[in-house]
Amino acid sequence: MQLKIFVIPTKNPCEFEAEMNRFLRGHRVLTVRKEFVVAAEDSFWTFCVEYLDVAVAVSGIGESKGPKVDYKNVLKPEEFDVFLRLREWRKRVAEKEGVPVYVVFSNEQLAAMVRGRMTTKTALKGVEGVGDARVEKYGDAVLELLVFNPVPA
Repeated sequence: MQLKIFVIPTKNPCEFEAEMNRFLRGHRVLTVRKEFVVAAEDSFWTFCVEYLDVAVAVSGIGESKGPKVDYKNVLKPEEFDVFLRLREWRKRVAEKEGVPVYVVFSNEQLAAMVRGRMTTKTALKGVEGVGDARVEKYGDAVLELLVFNPVPA
């Protein structure tokens, strides 16, 4: 994980904004902290960008491997509700660990868990791409969301 600081003056900010936007588009950004510094006519914004040290454009990380899936159209409404809860949980976990959400589980994996009405760690291991390490690390939390928020049969 790396940090980059941007300073954007309130006077003529365009050039500085463009530099920051180019950077943001080209990297996997984890967090951005901003602060406004009051200095009369020389006031400015500071942005501290925390990012992974691998550029998106170079690594291909996060690039879609196929057409986007609208899970709202693929899943039944009651399944989609559980899917959304799993995605919210995944986002919190990814932020806490400082990793992209797909490192925890992909949308496709979450949808498979919901569709399969998973209730055991063994069942979770049957989802493509989900191995022992992720089941050990995240299995209890996922099962709690699936079992205590069951999808009606």
